[in-house]
Amino acid sequence: MSELYLEVAVAAARDAGAILRDRYGKPHEVRFKGAVDLVTEADAAAEALIADRLRSAFPTHRLLGEEGARGAGGETATPYRWVVDPLDGTTNFAHGLPHFAVSIGLEEHGVPIVGVVYDPLRDELFTGCQGAGAFLNGQPIQVSATGQLLQSILATGFSYDLRRRTGQAAAWHAFLVRVQSIRQTGSAALNLCYVAAGRLDGYWERGIAPWDVAAGAVIALEASASVTNFDGGDFRADDREVVASNGPLHDEILAILRQHAPRPPVPVGEATG
Repeated sequence: MSELYLEVAVAAARDAGAILRDRYGKPHEVRFKGAVDLVTEADAAAEALIADRLRSAFPTHRLLGEEGARGAGGETATPYRWVVDPLDGTTNFAHGLPHFAVSIGLEEHGVPIVGVVYDPLRDELFTGCQGAGAFLNGQPIQVSATGQLLQSILATGFSYDLRRRTGQAAAWHAFLVRVQSIRQTGSAALNLCYVAAGRLDGYWERGIAPWDVAAGAVIALEASASVTNFDGGDFRADDREVVASNGPLHDEILAILRQHAPRPPVPVGEATG
């Protein structure tokens, strides 16, 4: 069945990506979900397309979409849940920055098993299925071999909750003096895929939403990345935190986070991007 799940998700991601590509660089209808958390008409249009495809193909599956889409079957006893971000990197998109993606993940009993992340401007399709490897446009991808933190490039993101940013900046500073460079790209899904492809050596973020990371986590894991929570435990999208690395750097990254990023209470609905 994984092949069917992947086939449907890929087709939906490509078609949703075409919507984003067509609307990129044009005036947008923008509304704010928070002080700095925005959404555009493109988010809604892309999610509507994806939700319709998933409901039609898998009517008994649950569905969690960033912009409110839910499965036709509601909260049933099925172990399967699709987790969708129709436009990961909305802030970039709205400001004309060419770095965003469609993210579609499938979980079974809370464990991500299928992931599709599509960057429509670069026409880069990242895919992963549990036990079947990770791919970029059909070619296998693998994490980097970087073994020293000082030679690494890491990425992170900052919360839409402005009160959280001071604490997040402390962790940023702790890494800043220990690594080659840090990036804040505005797309969690692409950060995970870039770890998978060896473009980044690691990525961490707390307060992140499930739809931002569910798909990318599968792809990273299938590319031999280490993907955990901040304590080094099993990754679950609903935990709202992720640490991903090439493996050799993971323990050192976790140690710095334990020291400089103590766990605060996370308000419901907080996300980054």
